Amino acid sequence: MTSTRTALAGMAIAAVAFTGLATPAAQAQDGELFIPLLTYRTGPFAGSGIPIADGMRDYLTMLNERDGGIGGVKIRVEECETGYNTQKGVECYESTKSQNPLIYNPYSTGITLQLIPKASVDQIPVLSMAYGLSAAADGKLFPWVFNPPDTYWDGASAAIKYIAQQEGGDLSNLKGKKIGYIFLDAGYGREPIPLLEQFAKDYGFTLTQYPVPADQMQNQSSQWLNVRRDRPDYMIMWGWGAMNPTAVKEAAKIRYPMDKFIGVWWSGGEDDARPAGDGAKGFKTLNFNGVGQDFPAIQDIITHVVDKDLSQVSDTSRVGENLYNRGVMNSFLMAEAIRTAQEMTGKTVIDATDMRAGMENLDITAERLKEAGMEGFMAPLKLSCEDHSGENDVYVQQWDGETWQKVSDWFAPMKDVVRPMLVKAAEEYVASNQPWPERKEPCN
Repeated sequence: MTSTRTALAGMAIAAVAFTGLATPAAQAQDGELFIPLLTYRTGPFAGSGIPIADGMRDYLTMLNERDGGIGGVKIRVEECETGYNTQKGVECYESTKSQNPLIYNPYSTGITLQLIPKASVDQIPVLSMAYGLSAAADGKLFPWVFNPPDTYWDGASAAIKYIAQQEGGDLSNLKGKKIGYIFLDAGYGREPIPLLEQFAKDYGFTLTQYPVPADQMQNQSSQWLNVRRDRPDYMIMWGWGAMNPTAVKEAAKIRYPMDKFIGVWWSGGEDDARPAGDGAKGFKTLNFNGVGQDFPAIQDIITHVVDKDLSQVSDTSRVGENLYNRGVMNSFLMAEAIRTAQEMTGKTVIDATDMRAGMENLDITAERLKEAGMEGFMAPLKLSCEDHSGENDVYVQQWDGETWQKVSDWFAPMKDVVRPMLVKAAEEYVASNQPWPERKEPCN
């Protein structure tokens, strides 16, 4: 496991220096809350990136239109196109960081790994919502990085826990089973491997890996021929962009039992399942946000943004789809952190340091979710100085041929197993990347 973590650590430091900025950016205006969005509406990952970008932007726009911003201060949203390219993502960061941004959303594990060492130096928070480096959940060692509601290691543990439930409920029932792991062969897909390999040893199952190179996402026939040969009892997928619908179609082609094919939460867009037609029925993924338009906050987006032609969404029917709502949740977390920071500091125009404090003191209760029009949209969430992820509950959804249906109760990842491993990985990361900026304010 150490070698894999070290490799990831190296990726985070490599090529940190940036030369040649993008076009000069306007300076921040007084009396505003600036949130840059690193998005990708073009390229092979656009199918996943567009709905998230729409959801993030529309929720913040809705707050401006409905409420006049947050605490009476308007939010300035600026998208920067990355194409899911790490270098372009760093360029977006460098070209906007002088504008007093409150927080960054890389929406790419590769970009996140490059921004992690910059965050502590520049003292600008990075929100990698349920992606990026799992070890960054340790707030004592990564004080400027946040990955709620769950890390990839939480996701991997949830998938294994769910499979064990299907096999009778006890992890010991995994002994002798074969679990396949098909993944985008990049930092994103490689991140959960150390945990899955450890689980294979601990619980006695065989882990077979099927990497998919980024330039071969739409040509997975060889991987799925190997799946047909190996006949794993379950398949777990860590896919993104064009990889997801291709994998679902290939799984259907070899008649893999779809109810035993489980994707991470980033493999659960409607457009990931639709292209396979009836063959996708039964496909499952993890999820941590609600799907559909039946939430007051989503209805407010339709009223105040979409109906006013202030959205880039292609059709109103796309509002409420899974990844659109994922973007909404991302912006909701930022908005709640801003509210928290305003309450803590007594200031309406906060800065990045205040935003970090707001993130560390996020406490989104069931009561607050109802008040915000988000009842049932997500599980309550609480972060702290030490815990920047929260290890929150997830659920499993299943494709019925037209929509996603919730087919499990909310359940917790394997926190007791994952947390000590995260802490150890964080310590190893820091030890491998000296000198590492120490946290200035100790956690109480």
